[in-house]
Amino acid sequence: QLDAMAVADRLRPTLLRLGNELRREKIAGVSPQQVGLLVAIKYAPGVTVGELAAGERVSTAAMSKRVSRLERDGLVARAKSEADRRCIGLTLTEDGQRTLRRVRSRRTAWLASRLGALTPAELAAVGAAAESLAQLVERDKVRA
Repeated sequence: QLDAMAVADRLRPTLLRLGNELRREKIAGVSPQQVGLLVAIKYAPGVTVGELAAGERVSTAAMSKRVSRLERDGLVARAKSEADRRCIGLTLTEDGQRTLRRVRSRRTAWLASRLGALTPAELAAVGAAAESLAQLVERDKVRA
């Protein structure tokens, strides 16, 4: 009999290791930390440096330095907020969006190469598990 706690105990470290492996290498000239910031900006266009800093639990000065590097590299642009002209929001540039697409493609290829070593039955099991996990995450998102 499968117990949810036992499955969770076994699955959690595997998911963490897998996530770490996917984020480890520098792709398209950006570090995993920079990719994280680009993703955060992509899903919250107009986010401020202060909001990013709070989310990452770092000082605004440290975050400003990170964002300035992304801006210098042409991946992020700053613009005055429409709602509050005193606020400067961040958005991805075309290059920033292209960089994220390259990172996603590379990470997907890395994962596909690992999955390719599985038997067809194992691959089908992972596919079914992925679908179930996606549904769990979606259910949790709806509740929030």
